[in-house]
Amino acid sequence: AKHVMAMGDEANDFSMLEWAGLGVAMANGVSGAKAAADAVTTLTNDESGVAEAVKRFILDEEN
Repeated sequence: AKHVMAMGDEANDFSMLEWAGLGVAMANGVSGAKAAADAVTTLTNDESGVAEAVKRFILDEEN
């Protein structure tokens, strides 16, 4: 799981976010998802939060 990034926003995502090497919760996610995640986006899932996470953690060379 070290090389896996998972994204979620609801209770059914808690274990996946904890399991992944990098768990990312959406800005509009429930508090438990945010607590289980390593990072939280600034955008919601309706505002391209997934794209934000991909850019921030996969495409940007500084990571």
